[in-house]
Amino acid sequence: MEMLEYIVYFGITIGILVFIHEFGHFAAAKLCNMRADVFAIGFGKRLFGWNKITGFTFGDLPEDFDGEGDTDYRLCAVPLGGYVKIAGMVDESFDNDFADEEPQPYEFRAKPTYQKLFVITAGVLMNLILTFSIFWGINFFQGKPEFKTTTIGFVTSQSLADSLGFKTDDKIVKINGADVLTWHNVLSEMLVTNIGEDLEVDILRNNENTVLEIPSVRLKNIKPENFFLKIEKTNVAITQVLEKSPADSAGIKAGDIFLSLNNIPVNSAQQTTSIIKGNKEAALPLIILREEDTVKTTVIPGADGLIGVGIADAYTGPLEYKTFGFFESITLAGENIANYTGLTLSMVKKVIIGDIEVGQAFGGPIKIAKFAADSADAGMTSFLFFLAMLSLSLAILNIMPFPVLDGGHFVIILIEGIIKREIPIKIKIAIQNVGFVLLLLLMAVIIYYDFISI
Repeated sequence: MEMLEYIVYFGITIGILVFIHEFGHFAAAKLCNMRADVFAIGFGKRLFGWNKITGFTFGDLPEDFDGEGDTDYRLCAVPLGGYVKIAGMVDESFDNDFADEEPQPYEFRAKPTYQKLFVITAGVLMNLILTFSIFWGINFFQGKPEFKTTTIGFVTSQSLADSLGFKTDDKIVKINGADVLTWHNVLSEMLVTNIGEDLEVDILRNNENTVLEIPSVRLKNIKPENFFLKIEKTNVAITQVLEKSPADSAGIKAGDIFLSLNNIPVNSAQQTTSIIKGNKEAALPLIILREEDTVKTTVIPGADGLIGVGIADAYTGPLEYKTFGFFESITLAGENIANYTGLTLSMVKKVIIGDIEVGQAFGGPIKIAKFAADSADAGMTSFLFFLAMLSLSLAILNIMPFPVLDGGHFVIILIEGIIKREIPIKIKIAIQNVGFVLLLLLMAVIIYYDFISI
């Protein structure tokens, strides 16, 4: 069932992003009076599609099909992208039948340079518009919750946090010289801004300043969703109880808050799990907060060290919910795009120079599917934010001056505009072929890292 959920959300996410991107190219081509022969979601074999001439059909169109300028809207077999086939343009279809013919007024190659550049960048512009719209909407309608603490709530003995020198009640003050005022700052500085770099963490412990030196290799595979430090002032909330499980037998219900377990006050899911796994088949006294009532019971973990519940940390400390006005949200959305673009380019640089692995910076279809499903489960706002970040990443990737990508086409068009003549089509086809092979190799590497991270 989980795999089906991943497939569904992967399809929804990629479908939205590809449609938005390709619609940008399509709409721009139409505005410039260019003929768009194909609007495809996916690559490879045509599964089904529609056009005004044949109507709705399955499989490939007849070889002698002549759309007479009408667009064939189709879904193809490989759901990892899409394309718009514009007449007179060397693109992902590698069609060069027009090479020996005179340019026609409706063809891409017959248009002025500024129109070509507009059409080739319109997909990226649409991705940026989608990203901007989502960021603006989140800032304006949702606001931004800030956990106003940087204090660690609980450090498990012999855990990663313990081995790095962190202790319960440590207050993080600075990371690599940057002040941190919220828990979001802690996550951002440790896992994003300084990814691949050694960390110098200033902490306040028992009113004394202490500095921890953390080698980057120790945090190599840490993800935000599996952050090794636990925030203070959290309750242990029960999100799910399995039928006929030890928890069900003990009368535990979804929505309960664990106050103490085995006579130990608990304030994190990690601490609770540690107590349960350390006391297999032992009767553990449990105090629960249920709505406004306190309930006492006993739970007996199974031989596998589980009681059959879903556990989550529920933050109860100081929370500031920032809200923004209409125009302020516009400014903030622009700042969001600028900041995340800078971080993305920084990560690409670190991959190139070898500071971080490809799998840390990029995700393939498996990782995208998982993140899409997880973000959707966390709520619409979380899913939209993930969609915006993916759309921004797609825009940045596509505008890079790499053959096959929009940025590669942009460079070729610019060169042709400067030299006042078209580069031979055979050379452009060769460039496309080389770029396509390199892109497939990169995708293979990313998918490999996807599999080994499962």
